[in-house]
Amino acid sequence: MIVSIIIILIVALIIIALWVSAVQQHKEKQEAERRKELAKHKAIIEETEEALMNSANIPLSEAVQRVLQRRIHDAISNMVPISNGNNGLKNRQKEAKERLEQPIQDGSESFALPNNDKQLISLIQGIKKLRNIIRSEHNKGKVDSQVFIAEDKRLEKLQLRINIESQIKRGLSAQTAGMVGSARQYFEKALATLSSVSFNDDYISEKRAEVEGYLEAISTELRASNASALKKKNEQEQDDLDVLFAPKKKW
Repeated sequence: MIVSIIIILIVALIIIALWVSAVQQHKEKQEAERRKELAKHKAIIEETEEALMNSANIPLSEAVQRVLQRRIHDAISNMVPISNGNNGLKNRQKEAKERLEQPIQDGSESFALPNNDKQLISLIQGIKKLRNIIRSEHNKGKVDSQVFIAEDKRLEKLQLRINIESQIKRGLSAQTAGMVGSARQYFEKALATLSSVSFNDDYISEKRAEVEGYLEAISTELRASNASALKKKNEQEQDDLDVLFAPKKKW
């Protein structure tokens, strides 16, 4: 009898231990998932805040700024219920909601081309990230299709403009430095980019004519240079012939 009771107790203890272990594992799994979810929303907030800070370099329309602000608000709101009553997050949620209700200045027309390649690369990367964010929010149903199409097209044109303007700037610098071959390559690259786009507007027509003008000027310069070089070569050859067939002096 005692042996049976001991066995039952042992079995009961094993079951309890297994149950406690299962409960603990479940809690650990829930905690890991909670932390993972918090980290995901935190990454969204940081990415979006970085895009907003880039507004000093990238002209953001009012619609895009609203999309970014709402994305931050939504991410914070998703964090609040799983943050174990974090008052800091609740305050940030309130501030994010207040920002959504404040007027925003449209900055879509302001733009200045960066002075160096590092800033230029950073700007292009920022535009690509911004387009990805807007596309992601549209796929989630949080951005109206017409707004998405209009803003994505605007950013695509801005990206094209940066590309073209930088190629032209490099071409003119190379031309000023007497590097005609390099200048022609930059202008040809700009023209190829302009010719590859699927749409046409005043900017593209104007820049195509401008780049074609630069290329024609280079071609004219090269033709003149080649003609001058050929003339000089012919004159040198004639001088050599004159020396060769000149009457020999008698000593």
